[in-house]
Amino acid sequence: MKQSASNRKVNEQAREVIASILLFDVSDPRLHLVTITGCEVSYDRSACNVYYTTDPERYADVQAAFEQAAGHIRSLMAKKLSWRVAPELRFHRDKSVDQAEAIGAALASEREHQQQRIVEETIGEDREF
Repeated sequence: MKQSASNRKVNEQAREVIASILLFDVSDPRLHLVTITGCEVSYDRSACNVYYTTDPERYADVQAAFEQAAGHIRSLMAKKLSWRVAPELRFHRDKSVDQAEAIGAALASEREHQQQRIVEETIGEDREF
């Protein structure tokens, strides 16, 4: 979906405020080391999809913590922003980070495989019969 400059600004403003709240105002240890990768605020600002990432083994704990703290985060967000409405927060795991790591691992494996093949071919050329 095409975004206008004002919509991108609203999304970035929401991301910065939520990240700041997690860093300074929320004391739940399950939400430490969580990165907010993006936000999508609806046109009427009634809903906000928040995308996050963390260590893969912590996904379930972090999702449960977000579900528990959503109301508190929303009220703190309303105090920090001058919007008419405090948006309903929906937290989603950002799968693009995991996909990027999988692609990076596959490329590294392929590079290693090609280097091994080059070494084997070079060793084969040095043999004398």
